[in-house]
Amino acid sequence: MPHIDLGNELPGIRSLFSYRPETARPMSELAEILLRGPSTLERWERELIGTHVSGLNECRFCTASHAAFTTAQLPEGLDLNVIRADLGSAPISDKLKALLEIASAVQRGGRSVTTELVERARAAGATDPEIHDTVLIAAAFCMFNRYVDGMATFTPDDPAGYAAGAQRLVRDGYLPLAGAAPAHQSA
Repeated sequence: MPHIDLGNELPGIRSLFSYRPETARPMSELAEILLRGPSTLERWERELIGTHVSGLNECRFCTASHAAFTTAQLPEGLDLNVIRADLGSAPISDKLKALLEIASAVQRGGRSVTTELVERARAAGATDPEIHDTVLIAAAFCMFNRYVDGMATFTPDDPAGYAAGAQRLVRDGYLPLAGAAPAHQSA
């Protein structure tokens, strides 16, 4: 049960966004830019970074939802469970492995990102914008994860709900629908 009355029964961050659409908008815009905007990283790769960080942060809602979002966008032949089971031997590029190492370092703390990690990513083909975006995706997910868990939002157990949400996300993106009204009254 959430720590405060959110005025809705939506799961995870959706309940918080409904409660405070004025703060939801910039957060949604950031997610849209980082995870769906123009990039040399594929959408599924960026979602994988978010999934990975959410898993490290043990945020059940964000891990489950972004795992579904990643899966919905994976190229044929890739299996997220195989990737997540062992990143070192996963059938993904060395560049993505190096970027996931950077994301892991960000999750531990910003100063854990070392010159060696950045150089390893560059040696594997990562560009400066890709390194930048990886750090920002990881940092943003730390915020999102702490927001969701810090407010004790509802986390559904049914994977089918996450899969349906993934299809909506692939189709519509992260931006809230125009005209969404707040679920609470301000004083």
